[in-house]
Amino acid sequence: MIKFGTGGFRAVIGDDFIKQNIELLAQGLVNQIRDEKAENSPIVIGYDRRFLSDLAAKWLSGVFAANGIRVHFINKDAPTPLIMFVVKQCKSAYGMAVTASHNPAEYNGIKVFTAGGRDASREVTDKLEGYIAKLTPADVKTMSFEDGLASGIIEYIDPMNDYIDSILSFVDIDVIKNHHLKVLLDPMYGVSKTSLQTILLTCRCDVDIIHDRHDTLFGGRLPAPSAKTLAHLSQMVVEGHYDLGIGTDGDADRIGLIDSEGNFIHPNDILVLLYYYLVKYKGWKGDCVRSLATTHLLDRLAADFGCTSWEVPVGFKWVSSKMDETGAIIGGESSGGLTVKGHISGKDGIYAAALLVEMVCVIGKPLNEILREIKDTYGHCEMSEFDTHFSFEKKDELNHTLFVEKKLPDFGIEIDKVSYADGCKVYFKNGGWIICRFSGTEPLIRIFCEMETYARAVEITGIMRNFLGL
Repeated sequence: MIKFGTGGFRAVIGDDFIKQNIELLAQGLVNQIRDEKAENSPIVIGYDRRFLSDLAAKWLSGVFAANGIRVHFINKDAPTPLIMFVVKQCKSAYGMAVTASHNPAEYNGIKVFTAGGRDASREVTDKLEGYIAKLTPADVKTMSFEDGLASGIIEYIDPMNDYIDSILSFVDIDVIKNHHLKVLLDPMYGVSKTSLQTILLTCRCDVDIIHDRHDTLFGGRLPAPSAKTLAHLSQMVVEGHYDLGIGTDGDADRIGLIDSEGNFIHPNDILVLLYYYLVKYKGWKGDCVRSLATTHLLDRLAADFGCTSWEVPVGFKWVSSKMDETGAIIGGESSGGLTVKGHISGKDGIYAAALLVEMVCVIGKPLNEILREIKDTYGHCEMSEFDTHFSFEKKDELNHTLFVEKKLPDFGIEIDKVSYADGCKVYFKNGGWIICRFSGTEPLIRIFCEMETYARAVEITGIMRNFLGL
């Protein structure tokens, strides 16, 4: 079964992520491209370091080549934002990245991008699912990757320099050079090393790297930057007296930060820091966009700036679409993905890292001090997060309780409103909120709660967990 969630098609390797499904997906997109009369545009294909990613990218390419569609094949493992950048740069109608991003090592997947280098919208992926559903394996046309290369219909490309130069054009290299920052990078066994190290070395930072070897098991960790997974980075930042620790997820579209004291900077706070910096120090003017599971502290900043903070469902395609619609200057999610106007219309942990390094140098203060000043001005919003796997039976029970009967526990707080736009989100009159939703990439149910203190957020999360039997 090939279904697209919030971040593309993802499945367990050997279960639904198999050659037959990969080729069916490619043939479905071929048929969609033909009906859209976009077959003269080359498709860009890249892959990350996960198990089977390189082979899957070649299987995809073989289908497009056999159907007469040119393939621009990135000739080494690549960050997802780089692939999106190439789709935009080449003016391609479509692109694909073989990755499961931050998911556990047993997963792999395929992200589809559309013109301009953006995540495919729900309309596009729904349409693609329809094309795939009409196919059988006998309908798939394919050829070997090597034959495609020999014929010239598959072409190797190496866009790394253009991508790095593009990011460098957005940051103040001179101001970073003058501060001689000492930075520790943790690619989390993923694909950010070359690009991010090159950018920081160009800016004359002193750079060291950990966890950079090719390990399809990601060192036994989840390749998602969090306080838990970046614990080693935090320890080494303190021991090595680094100014900053930077972690990126498996395909480098998400970022995690460690300050000079070893504190994990939550992705919510990263968004707040960058929005504050863009407006207060770079002189930008504009709205921001956040998913409905992302901090409302952004709303307070936007209001003070005379702007609007727009709320959208979880999934970066919604963020980028709303940014285009409103002209917002930044958008992101609490999972660590964000983008800034003028670059690509998708998450880029590498560009975000470069901009945060610039911010530290321009403001001239440590991250934790900048963040403390912001919260002293705009108030504290602290988030509690919980997720757990579920059985099919439990999912049906949870779905019935939350979305059919629409039952809620007594939180002991006055409720302002409840939204079912994406999961169940309860807005409290005191400004806090809690949301319960099913993950679009794994069989998980997630609960996020934001209150004035972390202890209070944990308490309200506990009430929801007890009510749902989690």
